[in-house]
Formats: sequence, structure tokens, C-alpha cells
Amino acid sequence: MNKPILVVMAAGLGSRYGGLKQIAPVDDNGQILMDYAIYDAKRAGFETVACVIAPGMEREFREVIGSRIESGMELRIAHQRLDMLPGGFRVPEGRTKPWGTAHAVFSAKDLIDGPFAVINADDYYGADAFRAIYDFLKNKAGEGRHAMVGYRLENTLTEHGHVARGVCKTGGGRLLEIVENTHIEKREGGAESILGDGSRVFLPGDTTVSMNMWGFGKGMMDEIEARFAGFLTENLPKNPLKAEYFLPFVPNALLREGKAEISVLPTAEKWYGVTYAQDMPVVREALKKMRLDGKYPDNLWEEHK
Repeated sequence: MNKPILVVMAAGLGSRYGGLKQIAPVDDNGQILMDYAIYDAKRAGFETVACVIAPGMEREFREVIGSRIESGMELRIAHQRLDMLPGGFRVPEGRTKPWGTAHAVFSAKDLIDGPFAVINADDYYGADAFRAIYDFLKNKAGEGRHAMVGYRLENTLTEHGHVARGVCKTGGGRLLEIVENTHIEKREGGAESILGDGSRVFLPGDTTVSMNMWGFGKGMMDEIEARFAGFLTENLPKNPLKAEYFLPFVPNALLREGKAEISVLPTAEKWYGVTYAQDMPVVREALKKMRLDGKYPDNLWEEHK
């Protein structure tokens, strides 16, 4: 079996921040959250990282981030292009929005030759999570056998507003269903989810949620590709400019059809991210403490130069 590859969904970085050079560093060495994620991935055993970026950003990506990563990992780059569509489909007039996280992964299909993990570029996942997903990919992934790292909801919340999370129904260490909740706010003992119809649901702090950290057998890429046309057929007429093909759609469909077994790998790691500007001091202070505690060197990639 080929060695596991890490896929990093980074196409949104340039668009959200107005260019990669505007990404705020999370430490005094100019490193960003993606540096910490890929460093943890390398320590877990990953040797290759495939970064999915926006078209036209490759030179800046290599200058700002890629040059550091390449000192320690084999770096492959894919571009998430709007016109990367199944036969018979074309980009709707006026559409500028990318097609979503499943499409981002699909954009890297030519770079993947074995089992692969998927993460967001702008989240801190923790070393334990990467060790768990790498061990699964190396020893257990296969045809119809996949995994998701499950976080405790209380470890993924911000004090400064609402977040979106994939709320999971689990049983026997397996994922049964994942539902995207786009508005979750911290409350005493857990969080409150405001649903699309305006109703409110309390979620206990120990609720398992997805942070888009997946481990897939190679066959998942074929499933993502095969289901894209159906998604477009159903959703383009209703929402041509903003419909998004989200990654959890595919595992959910496979679970409903009885075609996959998705292990939930629980972690006690605390998520960090800069959802709001007020989150940045919290993230910087947390990472500083980790460095002082010896969990990370001050310069992550110095030893690989």
C-alpha cells in the first residue's frame, strides 16, 4: 500500500484574507496555523502534503508558506478551479464562489495514489489527532473503511461568536450520521444551535463534532467524483451562484447506502482557530504556552533547513 498523504484545503486562504501575505501569523516567527498542522502531521508519520489552493496563488503560496513546508515534507499543489466540472456542466454565469470542500478534495485527485487524510488549512487540530488519523490510514483504511477524528464540542467553541460544526451521531465507535450546524453559540455546559427554521437546540459539551479531519481509503476519491454530477443536477437550478458540495455529503450518502464503515477516533485535543479577530490573542497565547512546555520548537522547520 502506498503511504498516506495529507490533503490540506487551502483554497479559501487567499480569498478570505485578500492575499496570502495578509494572513496574520500566530507566533513571533511568522508561522501560521497551517505550519503547526503540517508539523504535527510530519511528526505523526506523513511524508507528503497536497495543498489545494486558489488559481493564481501558487507563486505567493510557495513564497509565503510553501518554502517552509518544503524543507520538511514533499509538497504537491493542486488548484481548485471553478471549471473543474463533470462532462455536460458549465460554470453558471456570474458564479465566483468555489464549489465547496468536497470539490476541493476532488481537485487533488491526480496527486493522490493511496489513503489520504483531509484537513482545513486554518485550524489547529493537535498532535494526538494526527497520530490517530495516520495510524488508521496506515493500518486500517481500505475499501469502504474510513475514519473521522471526533472532537468534544466544548473543545471547539469560541467566546466571541458563533461557529459552524458537523454534529455527529455515533454508535459503537462508528459514525452513523453527520449534520452540518451552521450557527452554534457557547452556553453554560455546552452550546446552543440555531437551526435554519429558527428553532434552538441545546447541545451538551461532550457532543461529538467533526472539524473536517478525515481519513479516507483511496476509493473515497472515486466516490466524491461519482456523486458530483448528481449534486450539480439537484442544486444548480435552485442555487446556481452559491450551492456548495460539502465533504460530509459523501460519507453521509455512503452510510445511508450501507457502503461504508466510518470509525470515529475520539480526541481530547482542544481546537484553536481565528474565527473572529478577538480569537487571535487566545490562539497566540495557547501556542506560546505549548512552546514553553516543550511541545513545539520556536521555529518549526529550522531543523529541516
